[in-house]
Amino acid sequence: MAFVKAASLAKLTPGALLEFRNGEQQFALCNVAGEIHVLENHCPHRGGPLAMGALHGNMVVCPWHAWEFDCTTGACDFNPEIVVRRYPVKVEGDDVLIDVDTTL
Repeated sequence: MAFVKAASLAKLTPGALLEFRNGEQQFALCNVAGEIHVLENHCPHRGGPLAMGALHGNMVVCPWHAWEFDCTTGACDFNPEIVVRRYPVKVEGDDVLIDVDTTL
């Protein structure tokens, strides 16, 4: 496991959606009522940047064509067979850490 610091809790407040880049990898960090979830930052529809969209409850809305994904499962709202990759995350103090080498 290769955990890297992606954000601070001070910037990832409840209801926030942030982008994090680690080399070529891009992630969308979601704070749903204090619980942190991490998705790959590319919508499988047309590659839209999910972190530039909106977070409504636990649903991430792609800014390009409004496809929605449950950030707790990665599943698309209208077709659960379409899934965005999720990544392990942990919080240590104020640091939000992502395991960039492992998907859930």
